[in-house]
Amino acid sequence: MAKKILVLGAGGFIGSHLVKRLKTEGYSVVGVDMKHPEFSPSQADEFIVGDLRDADFCKQVFSIKFNEVFQLAGDMGGAGYIFTGDNDAEVMYNSSIINLNVLKQVVDTKVPKVFYSSSACIYPEHNQLDPANPNCEEHSAYPAKPDSEYGWEKLFSERLYQSFARNHGFDVRIARFHNIFGHEGTYKGGKEKAPAAICRKVAEAQEGGSIEIWGDGKQTRSFLFIDECLEGTLRLMQSNFNQPLNIGSEEIISINDLAKKIIALSGKNLSINNIDGPIGVRGRNSDNRLARQVLSWSPSLPLETGLKQTYHWVAKLVATH
Repeated sequence: MAKKILVLGAGGFIGSHLVKRLKTEGYSVVGVDMKHPEFSPSQADEFIVGDLRDADFCKQVFSIKFNEVFQLAGDMGGAGYIFTGDNDAEVMYNSSIINLNVLKQVVDTKVPKVFYSSSACIYPEHNQLDPANPNCEEHSAYPAKPDSEYGWEKLFSERLYQSFARNHGFDVRIARFHNIFGHEGTYKGGKEKAPAAICRKVAEAQEGGSIEIWGDGKQTRSFLFIDECLEGTLRLMQSNFNQPLNIGSEEIISINDLAKKIIALSGKNLSINNIDGPIGVRGRNSDNRLARQVLSWSPSLPLETGLKQTYHWVAKLVATH
């Protein structure tokens, strides 16, 4: 019989793509979220709509026996949501309650293996002050000082999953995702990430106009295309490695240069207007040395390839809405 897998957060960007990937590999998949995927129907065998903050609903979800659980549900968004400070209590409360409810059911129903999606936001701010040379090696997470409550919650939840796994005898796998992007992701409304937001701004801009970029644009990041994220996630899940692991790209780029790449893809003549806005740390880049060692793998797709697919997808939506 096909392995039965539960994907929590299956209505979100990474979760909806993960469901598709698991189905292509022949698994039986149940998806759960507060909402269906926004841009195409879920490919899950069963999709349950509900709120995982509700302990009774969470218990109902786990009335089926699962071989594996992928936990991607949580309160999150782009810099405009995470770094203003206005949503800190919501982010901390919502995600913590979800994880506590999920772990209780994992223990009660004896799920043998759980994946938890953490974030590069857990890394200390003081290691990411130099945009050209940030340190995001896995062991650098401690002593801890993330630059957002979102990062603190993710770090706490990593420890939560590890302690439950130790005390209750199940396997855990933890990925620290670095800026995952691609088609069928949120591109407007305030929770979108930088690549999708810039794609939207460029698609909406008139020839000869300008787009706004928060900060001086010299802050750096790396961005991982969704297909590569899923490959790394499944390789981690199949490995014997039970410590947090970076899943990201090492192709670092400034936000202004990211915008220039997207403008070039559009074929438009646009200028960049740098304005005040929330920017997060000065520099962040995935350190994949440990991933190469334990998974014998690291991402190989050039940033431009993923950007091209994402820009054309966003531009088509902008043109039709």
